[in-house]
Amino acid sequence: MTRGIATLWVFIEMKEKHFFRWSMFVFSILGCSFYSAHAHHSFAFEFDATQQGSLTGEITEVRFVNPHVVYRMRPDGTEENWQLQTHNVGVMLRLGWTAETIQVGDRIEASGSLGRGGVRKLSIDSVILADGSRRDPKGGELADAYTTNEVNADPNTFYGVTTNAHPVDITGAWSNRYKFQLTVDDLEPKPTPFTDEGRAKHEATENWHDPSKRCKPGGLPRTFGTPTTLEVFDAGSYYLMINSGYVRRIWLDGREPPKGLFPSPMGFSRGEWDGEVFVIETTHLEPGWLDGSGLPMSGEGTRLVETYAISEDRLTMERKMTIYDPYYTEPLVRIRGSSRDDNIELIEGGSGCDPVSFYHDLWDQGLLESLWKG
Repeated sequence: MTRGIATLWVFIEMKEKHFFRWSMFVFSILGCSFYSAHAHHSFAFEFDATQQGSLTGEITEVRFVNPHVVYRMRPDGTEENWQLQTHNVGVMLRLGWTAETIQVGDRIEASGSLGRGGVRKLSIDSVILADGSRRDPKGGELADAYTTNEVNADPNTFYGVTTNAHPVDITGAWSNRYKFQLTVDDLEPKPTPFTDEGRAKHEATENWHDPSKRCKPGGLPRTFGTPTTLEVFDAGSYYLMINSGYVRRIWLDGREPPKGLFPSPMGFSRGEWDGEVFVIETTHLEPGWLDGSGLPMSGEGTRLVETYAISEDRLTMERKMTIYDPYYTEPLVRIRGSSRDDNIELIEGGSGCDPVSFYHDLWDQGLLESLWKG
C-alpha cells in the first residue's frame, strides 16, 4: 500500500499545475482503500483538528455514498468550490441522516476541521441546515459516531450456529474452473435482445468505463462466472459464500430486505431448496456491467435467479444464472460448472488491485476528468 501511494505522489508531482485536482483525487483513492475497516482513521492525514473553520453557502453537489458522504459548496461571495466531508453512509443513517437531509441548492452553514495544506476541504462537526435546524455529526477526529457502551444481547440466547438438514450438503470448497468459459459474450440468447434504452446505453459504453479497471468491486453477476474457488458455509439462518474475495450471505429464513437497503455489488440474496436444486434470488444490486464486453445492468431493476444442481455423485454441480433486467426484452442466461477438487489450496492474500496504470492511461488520453463529470 505504501509503495502504491509513493508511486502515485511521484506521478502527481510531475503534473504540478494540476496539483489541487490530483490531491483531491488521491484522498478519494485512499479513502476507498481504507474504507472497509479504517475509513475514519484517514482523518488525520486529510484534516488538521487544530485549524477550525466555518463556511456558509450553496450546495452544488451531493454524493451520499461510501467511503464518505461528501457535499460540494460554493461559499457566499466567492467562486470557490469547497468539499464538505463526513462519515460513511452506515454511520450517517444511524445518526438519522439521509440522502435528502442536504440537497443541491440548499444554503447551509458548516463548521469543522479544515483540510491540510490549504486544500479547500472541511470535515463537518456541526451544520445548520436549510430549514434552520442544527445537526452535529462530529468529525472523524472523534469516536462519538462509532462507539457505544450498550450491549444489546440476551445472556439466555444461543448465539452459535445450528446447521440444517438440507437435501444436499453443498458446504465446503468448490473449484469454479470446471467447465469454465470467459465472461465475455457468454450470455444467451444471441443476438442480445436489447430494449431501445439498453441498446442506447450499450452503444454509449466505452472500454474505459469498465468499473473493474479502477478496482471498483465487480460483484454480481460477473463474479458468478470467474474461475476461482467457491466456499460455502452453513451459518444456520443463511449460507455464507466466499468467491473471488467477495463475501455473500444467502438468507434461508425467507426474510425480506431491510427497508431503505442501499444497492451493493453483491445485492440482497434469499435462497431455498427445491428438491435437490438450490435456488437463489438476488435484488438490490448496483448498476454495472453484466460481462467484460460492456453489456449494461440497470441495478435498480435487476433481478438474478441462480440454480445450483448437484450431480448424483455429489462431485460436480451445474450453476445457472438467469438475469432479468429492464435493458433487455427477455431474460439472459449464464451457465457455469463447479467441482470438488482434492488439490484446492485455501490460502489468504493475493496480488491486490492497483488502479494507477489505469488512471495514467486516462490522463494520457485526456479522459481523466470524465470520471467525475459522468
